Amino acid sequence: MAYYSVLEVTPTNQGWGADYARVANPLVVQYEGKYLARTSNHQRLEGETENVTLRIIIEWPSKEAAIGFMNDPAYAPHLEARTKGSISQHYLIEGKDDLA
Repeated sequence: MAYYSVLEVTPTNQGWGADYARVANPLVVQYEGKYLARTSNHQRLEGETENVTLRIIIEWPSKEAAIGFMNDPAYAPHLEARTKGSISQHYLIEGKDDLA
């Protein structure tokens, strides 16, 4: 079953971005993830949330793939850099409809 990472990222320090992408992008592919969106072009249609600079959606083939990516030792220092250099939220969403 597919899972989706939905991230909201607002950098507070720009120094981590280029190195992060250089490592994260091939690791996403290694874990069979697919970027569906990586954009600062988004609009809130309802509700109240903080202003977010970047929204990212990644499709994973399974929960295990998403967790494997997050726990990969090669990713750990880059996750730490993103965490320290941004305000980030990351949600892992199961690709099913519980209300159907």
